[in-house]
Amino acid sequence: MKIQWFPGHMYKAGKEIKETLPDIDLLIEILDARLPFSSANPLLSEIRGDKPCIKILNKADLADPTRTQQWQDFLEQEDGVKTLALTAIQTDKVDTVIELCRKIIPHKTTANKVMHMLIMGIPNVGKSTLINALAGRTIAKTGNEPAVTKRQQRIDLHNGIILCDTPGMLWPNLENQNTGYRLATTGAIKDTALKHDDVASFAGEFFLHHYPESLKQRYQIDTLPASDYDLLQLIGKKRGCLRSGGQIDIDKVAKILLTEIRDGTLGRITLETPEMMQTELAELTIIRAKKEAKKEKRKKNWKSER
Repeated sequence: MKIQWFPGHMYKAGKEIKETLPDIDLLIEILDARLPFSSANPLLSEIRGDKPCIKILNKADLADPTRTQQWQDFLEQEDGVKTLALTAIQTDKVDTVIELCRKIIPHKTTANKVMHMLIMGIPNVGKSTLINALAGRTIAKTGNEPAVTKRQQRIDLHNGIILCDTPGMLWPNLENQNTGYRLATTGAIKDTALKHDDVASFAGEFFLHHYPESLKQRYQIDTLPASDYDLLQLIGKKRGCLRSGGQIDIDKVAKILLTEIRDGTLGRITLETPEMMQTELAELTIIRAKKEAKKEKRKKNWKSER
């Protein structure tokens, strides 16, 4: 199943970024610390070239700190990339972003030249909140719904830095199904794009394997079931999510589970590791090769029939 969610303004934003890039000194990509790979936009690696880049793992207070460090070590293996783990609402720590920017491009600072920075991130990753913290005033509109920022804007931070803001962008096709489900679990994709129970089943299975103690503690479960379906049924009974006739209201259970994952009630969790992503990318390469082989076979058959 392919998951598609790509409003028109995001397509326009992609074109604007490519046009703006020649005038940019430094790129800042905001990632969700709970899913640093799935929340990264492949467009950036395609267009960045040799420009320096800071990857900010935002919402670090919601993420597993051990896995956050693993991701920082992994991401900084790429030339020109530095990382910061940050919680945007901690305005007293946001100055570390500016300090790192000046350290990466010292020639701009010593020459008293204006530094132009492009900031980007997928929807609902906390980009607008961070911009407001950097500026010390409300400039960018914030909200819990994805895709609040609709157009590119330039913001003078009045400290020798011009910040170019872009709308939150997803790529047209979320080819890796797991990536789509992870994004939906954290709320980066609108809830109308996927069924709640499908997303909750994906999240439930992940928690059973990676964070079982969090489930036990939150839902007062002594022995966890083996399947995500049974887990949702059990949570439904614990929370009294019943329909007439005593059936479990799975949609209601799903909303409870997803809400408590998103707001951190279930604890600090990270939905992916570098090793997991490397495995999935290898599997995706095989799938692409098979699709390409089928495509070439159809072409040959079509030519032979003519």
